[in-house]
Amino acid sequence: MNRIGLIFSSLLVLIALASSTLFVVDQRQFGVVYALGQIKDVITEPGLNFKLPPPFQNVSYIDKRLLTMESTDSEPMLTAEKQRVVIDWYVRWRITEPTEYIRNVGLNEGAGASQLNRVVRNAFQEEINKRTVKELLSLKREDLMADVKSEVLKQVRGAKPWGVDVVDVRITRVDYVEAITESVYRRMEAERKRVANELRSTGAAEGEKIRADADRQREVTVANAYRDAQKIKGEGDAEAARTYGEAFGKDPQFAQFYRSLDAYKASFANKSDVMVLDPSSSEFFKVFRNGGSGANGAPAKK
Repeated sequence: MNRIGLIFSSLLVLIALASSTLFVVDQRQFGVVYALGQIKDVITEPGLNFKLPPPFQNVSYIDKRLLTMESTDSEPMLTAEKQRVVIDWYVRWRITEPTEYIRNVGLNEGAGASQLNRVVRNAFQEEINKRTVKELLSLKREDLMADVKSEVLKQVRGAKPWGVDVVDVRITRVDYVEAITESVYRRMEAERKRVANELRSTGAAEGEKIRADADRQREVTVANAYRDAQKIKGEGDAEAARTYGEAFGKDPQFAQFYRSLDAYKASFANKSDVMVLDPSSSEFFKVFRNGGSGANGAPAKK
């Protein structure tokens, strides 16, 4: 029984010892082997690897994927015209040389992100000081980001390389500080109102012009129509008078009789019309007095 326990214990010790000498490197990581606190080896390929058991050798891992770092502070920066603006940005970066990174930056990704944040912010401050707000909001912003990236790469590849690569630097937002944002909005609102009022005034003036021109054309059209109507009416009256004259000239007595009937018709147009005359002496009822005779009234029958 004691021999079985001893064997079992020995196996456990051997397994523990073997497990302490084996380690696996993931494809997303670098494996860094330390020997008494010094970097012994850097494993860049994924797979199973061997090392001496602690405390002779230890292993740590560093992420080799593309990392993203976003701005965390909202401290304003000054533009070329001394305007205070706040920008949001992000940086895409990765660790390329683990040995240089550990020696010059730190043991993990957080140390690099902290130092890179400071470098990127200083580069942005320097470049924004050279540009106006209009340039920050225009296509020249691409030039700004390219210049910031170049400055950051110069810093991380200097006398003591960081062992990192900065892939991209981007601005996500540019805005005024809160203290002056409201005044800017009010100024923009006033400008939009001024433009709107100007457009309304121009439209009203143009409308009055169109209405005046339409009224003038209407008056001209009505005047021309009235003139033509009067001309046609005059021509019609002249033609009617000529026709009446020719017809009445053939029989004057009939003409007198017809005109008398027209006079009677006009005099008694309404039932309420009343005329007080002396039939014996009035010429108005001459036709009735003569009984419609051909001598003094209507023409005799033929």
